[in-house]
Amino acid sequence: MTVDFILGLAIIIFAGILAQWLAWRLRIPSILLLLIFGLLIGPVFGFVNPDALFGELLFPLVSLAVGIILFEGGLGLRFKDLPEIQRVVWMLISIGALITWAVSAAAAHFIIGLDFQLALVLGVILIVSGPTVILPLLRDVRPEGPVGSILRWEGILIDPVGATLALLVFDTILQTNLREATGEAVISLLQIVIIGAALGWAGARGLAYLLKHYLIPDHLQNAFTLMAVIVVFALSNLLASESGLLAATIMGMALANQNAVAIKHIIEFKEDLGVLLTSSIFVLLAARLQLGDILGLGWPGLLFLAAIILLARPLSVFFSTLGSSLNLAEKGFLAWMAPRGIVAASVASIFAIELAHVGFPHADILVSLTFLVIIGTVLVYGLSAGPLARRLGLAQANPQGALLVGAHRGARRLAKSLQDAGFKAVLIDTNPRNCTLAQAEELQAYCGNILFEEFVEEIDLGGVGKLLALTSNDEVNTLACLHMADIFGRANVYQLPPQSIEGQRADGLPDFLVGRLLFGPDMTYRKLNERFNAGWTLEIIEMAEAFDPDALAERAADALIPMFVIRDRLLKVITATESYAPQPGDRLIALVVPGFRLEASKPPD
Repeated sequence: MTVDFILGLAIIIFAGILAQWLAWRLRIPSILLLLIFGLLIGPVFGFVNPDALFGELLFPLVSLAVGIILFEGGLGLRFKDLPEIQRVVWMLISIGALITWAVSAAAAHFIIGLDFQLALVLGVILIVSGPTVILPLLRDVRPEGPVGSILRWEGILIDPVGATLALLVFDTILQTNLREATGEAVISLLQIVIIGAALGWAGARGLAYLLKHYLIPDHLQNAFTLMAVIVVFALSNLLASESGLLAATIMGMALANQNAVAIKHIIEFKEDLGVLLTSSIFVLLAARLQLGDILGLGWPGLLFLAAIILLARPLSVFFSTLGSSLNLAEKGFLAWMAPRGIVAASVASIFAIELAHVGFPHADILVSLTFLVIIGTVLVYGLSAGPLARRLGLAQANPQGALLVGAHRGARRLAKSLQDAGFKAVLIDTNPRNCTLAQAEELQAYCGNILFEEFVEEIDLGGVGKLLALTSNDEVNTLACLHMADIFGRANVYQLPPQSIEGQRADGLPDFLVGRLLFGPDMTYRKLNERFNAGWTLEIIEMAEAFDPDALAERAADALIPMFVIRDRLLKVITATESYAPQPGDRLIALVVPGFRLEASKPPD
């Protein structure tokens, strides 16, 4: 039995991580492959039977995993970073969530014929979207304007809001069966909110105190944090049944918004743990499905899915954006983007198990309907979001903007030149001072690590199609190019030549180790910085109808370094292996010596 348990657990973890890897390679939503792998190891081939494998431990293990996932979501909530679109975001997670709940519950009751109590539970579960689904889609679509930020923040905030509201509705039904509206039910709900919030806040404060005073050694900080989350979750459930999910969420939020201690290493750890948990839990829950249950929903199931996509979300967005500055195209895109994900599946499975234990008939239909909505929304939105965004003018088929890794003086000047030329430029740096200086110069800058996957997903990449790695660290530049090649494509990732090859042939480097080398074979960070210190400036040079290419080539040797050329509204990056061949009408962005003047015109015939 022990061997069977270990083997079953290994199959679940293997299937989950393999699905994530294949989704990354194929560039498709990971949740689809997680679902397929779960069905394959479960009902199709019968490798794993989760109920037999875990027995009575299934419900508490899934509940604990969801609590850790919600703690992870809470760590991503930094309210001070919420931009000017906060009114729309708050409306979406309040009024919009209530509209989604009402429409989903009504559709479940009148279309599916679900009992009114179960319909209420299902409706509140389907409020949840979640960053694990929405952020990868936004990264692929890269919409311009405020819609990307709105969807990003809604996805982050709606998880704890929806899960907490679902918990309260579930507890009300469980305690009163909707027939005993007594003071005992109200007290129970207040206990969940008060105890869950208090323990979550106290857990975060206590952990921050221990970290601030160096009472936890570095090598134990991640393990200690995980232990603290589990203890807070369990203690909260002990004091008030089913309050652990709220406590874990509040703990993550409080820890993310305190300023006493840095938690970067904890965030990086929880990202890895989150991938493992979400992958394994979703495969586990999918393995419990019976294909016949989903297929048995038939036309009523498809009508229910259509009501969620075509009625609930558009109504939610319509009322949430009243009085906002969003235009019709932006509202339309918001109304067509609400995929459901892992948290919805986990919460539905937990509630279905518990409701079945207390004797609610047909409780398992919650899981079938939730997975139907997950499959349908991920397929519909995943396949149509990109073409729709381009049709509405919110995304470019060939975006020309640039993401600059490094916000030092030289990078800021490059970003300003690109911005002046009409292209979007976004800076990212781990140095807060560089980011502050960039923002003071009215440049869009983010303070964080380009190699941190979750941080990259939070960056507004709308209109950005190129990466320029400009740091003084050659290894960081190379890793940034490798990391972002999956987003921009290898042809659109560039880095400064490594300083170790100054004076050597650039084509001697292995192509798979670096991005395309910027500007010239010797234009390393040191050489570039030397020219800026010597007073060289960035200029936009207009190539007239009559110009002398020989004069340009002669001056380029000692007084001009071509960096970008704008031709037919496209931005071309000058590389070490591609020399610039000027054409009439070009706009050349070049680094030039002080007092530079180009004799561009040919003498008259």
